[in-house]
Amino acid sequence: MNIKSLLLGSAAALAAVSGAHAADAIVAAEPEPLEYVRICDAYGAGYFFIPGTETCLKIGGKVRTEGEWYNAYNRDSHQGTLWHTRAELNVDTATDTEYGPLKTETIVRWDWNDGGSTSTNLLWSYISLGGFTVGKKDSQYNLYMGYAGDVINDDVIYDGPYELNQLTYEYDGGNGFSAVISLEDSNSATTGSASYGASWWTDDKTNHYAPDVVAGAGFKSGAWGFKVVGGYDSIVEEGAIKARVDADFGAFTAFLMGGWNTDGDKLNKYAGTNQDVSACTAPNGTVNASKCGWGDWAVWGGVGVPFNDKLKWNLQLAYSDSKIFEATTNLKFNPVKNLLVEPELTYVHYDYAHDDTVSGILRFERNF
Repeated sequence: MNIKSLLLGSAAALAAVSGAHAADAIVAAEPEPLEYVRICDAYGAGYFFIPGTETCLKIGGKVRTEGEWYNAYNRDSHQGTLWHTRAELNVDTATDTEYGPLKTETIVRWDWNDGGSTSTNLLWSYISLGGFTVGKKDSQYNLYMGYAGDVINDDVIYDGPYELNQLTYEYDGGNGFSAVISLEDSNSATTGSASYGASWWTDDKTNHYAPDVVAGAGFKSGAWGFKVVGGYDSIVEEGAIKARVDADFGAFTAFLMGGWNTDGDKLNKYAGTNQDVSACTAPNGTVNASKCGWGDWAVWGGVGVPFNDKLKWNLQLAYSDSKIFEATTNLKFNPVKNLLVEPELTYVHYDYAHDDTVSGILRFERNF
């Protein structure tokens, strides 16, 4: 009996061990859990987390196509019609840090004109954290002030430089008060290739010893807002100041902005011109560059009237001490969300050149 019990016990033990090994051999590995894209709503609509990171990403852009009839920036242009198409890609990132959101924004632009002329431009690309911004975007002389009206040809009378590198600090007090200071530098590597104004007068040069400086402050309370900004051109050693008042009356919005040039006989980055040299060429052929700019001062004003959530009318008027007068009006029609149809008409009078121009634009734009 003892031998029989021993044999039976040994057989049972062997069967149990064999069964255990057989079970181990056929167990499949557990599948890795799927990581779905998570919405990141802390920074606004459209952001999502990059899988495996705490960085939020937003991708957008636009496609624009427009026909232009004559040229509001060149009275001597014989351009009858021109068709222009543009595509832009926007890539934004944001990550939460102990100093606030760490953000980047990059905008790449591709343009094509009649005749096959093409160009690619890194429009904006910058990093921001804790009120500081470093990289390329529009000058704070324009950006902080809100530009010069809700029209396409808002800078027929020059309102300041656009795309350039900068180191900026902007303060928002949370009580309506804000301020900005910016060290800015356009393309000073090659004379005459700066990304502002008409190329015939740009003042950058290779031995640019210091950046330009922009500083401004503003206050907004209820329907009213006021801002002032000044810019100093370190090459010309002159500058300009702009002040702006905005009001929202509900049925319409309005603004008034004035600028003063520290030397009306000179053009500088902050009181320059976007006009062709023909704007300051007299009928006898005499060229006076200051007549293309502000002179001592310039003024802009405008109104915007939203008829409903799909249709808005805008008007901008501008005049300078150099006696250039501009009037632009447009309609902004959004038949469906993110689609814009915008016809615009601009009239310009050049006193020094004894001439007038009328030009138009019909724009179609899809944002995504």
